[in-house]
Amino acid sequence: MHEKQRRSVAAAACWGLAFLCIALVGTVPVDASADENIFKPDQFISPETCGGCHDEIMDQWQNSLHHLSHKDPVYSRVAKFYLEGLTEAGQIEEAESCVKCHTPVGYVTGFPRKVSDELSLTKTIPAQGIQCDYCHVAVDITRMYNNGLVLAPGQGEDDPGVKHGPFDDAEPDFHEAAFSKLHTDSKICGTCHDVKHAAFGTDLETTYTEWKNSVYNSPDPEKHVPCQGCHMYQRPGVPATGSTPRPDNPGRAAADAKLRPHIFTHNFVGANSGVPGMFSAKEKSAMAVERLTHAANIFMLMIDNHTARVVVTNTGAGHSLPTGVGDLRQVWIEVTLTDSNGKTLFQTGVPDKNNELPENTVMFRTIFGDGQGNPVINMARVKEILSDTRIPAGKSSVHLFNLKTKPQKGDTLTARLLYRSMPQKILNQVPGPALGPLPVVEMAAIQKTFY
Repeated sequence: MHEKQRRSVAAAACWGLAFLCIALVGTVPVDASADENIFKPDQFISPETCGGCHDEIMDQWQNSLHHLSHKDPVYSRVAKFYLEGLTEAGQIEEAESCVKCHTPVGYVTGFPRKVSDELSLTKTIPAQGIQCDYCHVAVDITRMYNNGLVLAPGQGEDDPGVKHGPFDDAEPDFHEAAFSKLHTDSKICGTCHDVKHAAFGTDLETTYTEWKNSVYNSPDPEKHVPCQGCHMYQRPGVPATGSTPRPDNPGRAAADAKLRPHIFTHNFVGANSGVPGMFSAKEKSAMAVERLTHAANIFMLMIDNHTARVVVTNTGAGHSLPTGVGDLRQVWIEVTLTDSNGKTLFQTGVPDKNNELPENTVMFRTIFGDGQGNPVINMARVKEILSDTRIPAGKSSVHLFNLKTKPQKGDTLTARLLYRSMPQKILNQVPGPALGPLPVVEMAAIQKTFY
């Protein structure tokens, strides 16, 4: 135990009860603020300090997408690329705003304030991305998008303040603790996982809203599954999707804490296997693949002698498939017909030599527009949504494929549902060292051989 932890034991006994009362009546601490850039960097505690007691949780969080949110080279380079050539004030405002969610401690303490800042100069604690002493000092919400969290951090390691979480009987040594209903609610996730254009108000990311409108947001407590009910149950071998069991994770929140029936996991991999792989986090990459392979089903049958009907069902995601920024995530159908010798007779949805998908590929995505009906790929320019073909939670999408020929005896028809976290077409335009190719993950597949 740290010496500073021992010094805080007595204070914890007094303050713990006081802040438990605050949490129960729903009052926000007087020193909490939703204003931007009002905190000092030394008010926040490093994740390594938290890991001194919460070692298992720290190990899970390491190299998660939350931990890597600032360091992710795909994010940082594409975000800077999107700034190029912008002249309209509203477009620049949006392009500069990504740090609000990707480097939140830095944003509220003064650096980085915008994407064009020299991100490599970010101090050690803010550079840790979405971290312990950001989420666990959240006490309220001002808006359900663009990071509307109200924070109440302490004063650094000598006076760490109150950390909020899912237990009402925690007795930590180093800091005070209070129960927080917010930390068991999807809303705390939704503040960053719903994103509106900073100037135009266009919906750019609607993960929380998709969940809110889904069957997972059931009024029946027995059927209600918040974001945490999948994403904070997952661990290696337990994908914890809507189509798989989501067993409790018994354990202790800290080394000397009481044994509990469930400790929320902090792996936070989502569907991204590529970025953890860049940091040699093979287990995290494998978990992302495991989640993707339990998110959807694919079905196929011939409806005449040359037409295949393919049905994709979102069986496992508690939001649309794909979610996130809907024009960046790629989920598509690949259909291939080969003869008995392996010769390709028909194919669609196969990347070209530049790893870019053909224009006629059947994809589930959002197409954004510039306000005049023209498609755009730069989020900073988005003023409208031209179309949204993503698959809502629990729903299906049906597509017909004309094979141009009648399959013969011995021919094999294969349909695959594939995922990639960003189009190679965008990455190929980013200046500097090559980005990608990002992994293509087979989410589901079906095959038919003709006899």
